[in-house]
Amino acid sequence: MRLAKTGAPWRPGRPSGSSPVLLVGAALVLGAGLSACTTPARQVDAKLPAAYEAPKGTPLAPQALDQWWTAFNDPVLNDLVTTALAKAPDARLAAARLEEARAVRRGQIRELYIPQTPLTGSVKRTDTDILDQSGTGGFTLGGVTKTYSANFDVSWELDLIGRRAAARRVVDNDLAAARFSYEGARAALAANVAQSYFEARGYAVQLEDARQNARISQSLYDVSAEKGRRGLSATTEGDRTAADLAQAQAQVAQVEAQLQAARRSLLILVGKGVDPLASLPVQPVLDKTPPIPAAAPAELLARRPDVREAAARLASASGNLNINELALFPTLTLQPGVGIQKQTSPSFLAPGAEQSTTSSAWTLGAGLSVPVLNIPKLMTDIKAQGARVEQAAVTYEQTVQKAFGETENALVQQDADERRVTLLAAGERRAAAAYEASRKGYAAGLTDLTTALQAEQSWRSSRTALTGAQTQALQRAVQTYKALGGGWSPESVPSKPADLGKPSAQ
Repeated sequence: MRLAKTGAPWRPGRPSGSSPVLLVGAALVLGAGLSACTTPARQVDAKLPAAYEAPKGTPLAPQALDQWWTAFNDPVLNDLVTTALAKAPDARLAAARLEEARAVRRGQIRELYIPQTPLTGSVKRTDTDILDQSGTGGFTLGGVTKTYSANFDVSWELDLIGRRAAARRVVDNDLAAARFSYEGARAALAANVAQSYFEARGYAVQLEDARQNARISQSLYDVSAEKGRRGLSATTEGDRTAADLAQAQAQVAQVEAQLQAARRSLLILVGKGVDPLASLPVQPVLDKTPPIPAAAPAELLARRPDVREAAARLASASGNLNINELALFPTLTLQPGVGIQKQTSPSFLAPGAEQSTTSSAWTLGAGLSVPVLNIPKLMTDIKAQGARVEQAAVTYEQTVQKAFGETENALVQQDADERRVTLLAAGERRAAAAYEASRKGYAAGLTDLTTALQAEQSWRSSRTALTGAQTQALQRAVQTYKALGGGWSPESVPSKPADLGKPSAQ
């Protein structure tokens, strides 16, 4: 509830008196004294270590981190990411949410700076019939009377204590948070596309290995079956190799299904879910991962969109607290108005003719509103908003720590994955050479089947482990780039609030 005192209309030619001057002066003095009592913006100590406890990487240009997927030198991956950022449902949904935030901000800005201007008008028609006419010299005039009126009243709050500026900061921070959410969604989409693509390539390599294993198993079966027919070995060797052949063929069928499902999921992710699988070529090759990029923890505060979104939401919450506190102060409103009225009626002097009169008036009033009875509710709102500010501060602190942990873990694990791939690759080469020698020895009758199968099993295991490690290393590299805040350009975020909602050209 507000107690309002409205000044009398102020018309030209009438002494203005001291009421409007007193109202403005009182509000200025009171606002200047009370505006210093508002709570300052909540500060969070986001201090991070100077370096990661991880191996030092290779210096990487910020532009390369913005589009990290180009570091893999894979045209198919580049095309998939570009297509996803333009057509994927996730990208379009993020863009729609950003556009909603921009539209909301435009409306809020209009409410802040454009006065409330109710324009009213009316049209009235009166038809008078002559019912009786008597008396000497008397007359009664009948006919149609038309009245037109329009009134334009403006209500404008004089921002003497910074209420409008505080609201503008909240609006800008809300839009900034929406912008960073948009960039974060696009960065996550690019990472998901890359990880799904490398997963599909891993299945393609596994399929080639499974087919190779099936071919080798078929060759062993043919040799053992021929030896059995010639009486050079027991028939149980043929049965054993036949079982291994069936298992190898079943593995081929399973990996084929996994590869098909991975390709379909990738097409859906990039927004081409109904396209044929043939439109997505997947080469059965796993390239070497890019070098580990060098980074400093402090860069996360500017690079990670989720960290910057949390900072913007904290600033918005602090601004809302400032608005709640300013609501305790008096509100001075300027209320000018103008009106015009035109009336057309039958003329008394000339029957059959019409006479027209037009009148206009304007007023200038001022209102001072003091929230006397609303103080308990406003104090409750301040306490509740203060709790929200504290939640936003804790969320920001948690986001910073989570970003640091994710990045350091990704750097450490990527280094371990690369060393693991190097070791497994060397072991696979030796296992392949041992198996090739044992297979030739078995075909020449120099070794038995058990020796050949043991060598084959060792080689298969090393091949499977190497393929899994290579796939994991590539996916871990994607996680590292994402954890470092790659996938978008912080420089594309404009400094002017009016351009905050414009998406990057990436």
